[in-house]
Amino acid sequence: MNSIYDFWSQMTANPLLFLAVTLTLGVILVNGWTDAPNAIATCVVTRCMPAKAAILMAAFFNFFGVFVMTLINATVAETITKMVNFGSDPDKAIIALSAALFAIVLWAILAWIFGIPTSESHALIAGLTGSAIALHNNLEGVNGNEWIKVIYGIIISVVLGFGAGWIVCKIVSGLFRKSDRMKTDLFFRGAQIMGAASMAFMHGAQDGQKFMGVILLCLYMSNGVELPSDITIPIWLMLICSAVMAAGTAMGGKKIIKSVGMDMVKLEKYQGFSADIAAAFSLLFCSVFSLPVSTTHAKTTSIMGVGAVKRVSAINFGVVKEMVLTWVLTFPGCGLVGFIMTKIFILLFT
Repeated sequence: MNSIYDFWSQMTANPLLFLAVTLTLGVILVNGWTDAPNAIATCVVTRCMPAKAAILMAAFFNFFGVFVMTLINATVAETITKMVNFGSDPDKAIIALSAALFAIVLWAILAWIFGIPTSESHALIAGLTGSAIALHNNLEGVNGNEWIKVIYGIIISVVLGFGAGWIVCKIVSGLFRKSDRMKTDLFFRGAQIMGAASMAFMHGAQDGQKFMGVILLCLYMSNGVELPSDITIPIWLMLICSAVMAAGTAMGGKKIIKSVGMDMVKLEKYQGFSADIAAAFSLLFCSVFSLPVSTTHAKTTSIMGVGAVKRVSAINFGVVKEMVLTWVLTFPGCGLVGFIMTKIFILLFT
């Protein structure tokens, strides 16, 4: 796959591949729509930027994040491509992958309807895993060495997000405790816009790579070729994925902005800045070490860490409980949907 022309030729010649790639782009669009608003939530609710302007800014930096980070380090994409094995039959493999992607879109839309910030990253992993299990009728299609990175990513992103949020907020509070409130508000308005841009960049860097990995998986499987040990992501694929994610982000996500930025912890500008910087750092750390993590995890736990600086009771644990329950249910829930849809798709298309 050397050019976008070759890519298009393969898709038009293979209806199953066309379906799988279309569904992947649909998942990317939904990801930009439902997941990316987490990046700008704090910036909007502290009135540093109006929602429409913040959404457009996030769309731009999502695009930039996908493109730049993949040029520097594409190991997150490699982890996703090696996490499951769909077998040697290219037709059945593409059908199973399409079923997994359909399950992910369905799961994400349901979460958006209820205004709960779910994780498309974990839905992706769960859907692929459930589909691979359905195809093999056992766990042979799951690569435990790569899957364990997901567990590491959950633990590290939660601990690092909360800890970094607490530490950054403590430092900022200490440095500015004697400063004039009006002057610091003006400073943190600009600083928080920068923090939100950093979060949007890292969202694109993490999630964009995961979905590009899936498209590469589609292409290799449709040709009956095993994935190479060191994959190369073409620039045109980076541009396609980042453009679709940016379009999804531009569609909005005000329900999720409210859930993350207003319902969980009441934030001031300096706290919003602290949360954004802490979450962006957490995502950068995990990207460097090839860990596929949830941007939702990183952002929401950093907000909790910031809230805990003032007092633990400042955190609305009712909202936190809802989010945690959604995260906990994603793996078995989306995995089960992926399993069932794979069985249905195989019956329908083989």
